[in-house]
Amino acid sequence: MTQSGGHTDGSSASTRNLALEDGRIFNGRAAGAITRRGGEVVFNTSLTGYQEVFTDPSYAGQIVCLTYPHIGNVGANLDDEESTRPHIESLIVREFSQVASNWRAGGIRAALSETATKIPVIWDVDTRALVRHIRKVGALRGIVATDGTPADQLVYEAKQLPLMAGQELAGRVSCGRPYDWQKGSIDLATSPWAEQMGESGASSDTRKFKVVAYDYGIKLNILRLLVDHNCERHGCSGQYFRRRCACAAA
Repeated sequence: MTQSGGHTDGSSASTRNLALEDGRIFNGRAAGAITRRGGEVVFNTSLTGYQEVFTDPSYAGQIVCLTYPHIGNVGANLDDEESTRPHIESLIVREFSQVASNWRAGGIRAALSETATKIPVIWDVDTRALVRHIRKVGALRGIVATDGTPADQLVYEAKQLPLMAGQELAGRVSCGRPYDWQKGSIDLATSPWAEQMGESGASSDTRKFKVVAYDYGIKLNILRLLVDHNCERHGCSGQYFRRRCACAAA
């Protein structure tokens, strides 16, 4: 096993596991952090949009399996993030592409580099069998381990995980303090070789609306679209909203 900075090289042949609460074990190879993390196991059928999935706040508390078998062939880049950090508990993939064919791509490895110090990733997994099992049995809790923990211990730990129903996840993904947002959408119609390639957005003197967005895990693309529609945006946390409501009711 090759290690560097606390995570394995993607070519590592060492076996790493996904253990489900019903005792089913899926083997793979490690590509992320040397650790173990648990959550509800879900799947995503998108062919692209890897970076958006990694950073989507709605995946908090969940392990994501990508069903498309060849991940990374269109690459990923930081401009497409849906939040400032990843929210998935772990990532499961069938195969990583070594080549990205997209002029915006930074490569799937670059996209995972931000998550590598915290989030375990396993690949070379039979994702088709995993998805069929989940569809048949229903929602299951699981543990992804890249640290060599025995499978029977992982199954036990998976059974101890809290159910998703009733969890207070908004507090985990909301912002810590109010903020302003200025960036609009990326102008994909502009040639990548043009000098003025960059982000589009209305100038400050054309703002038509003032919008306060209560952030319970808002996706950044929502804020970008508000900028595109000439809105002046202010973000604040869900806790701030609840405090204001409490004061108004007093």
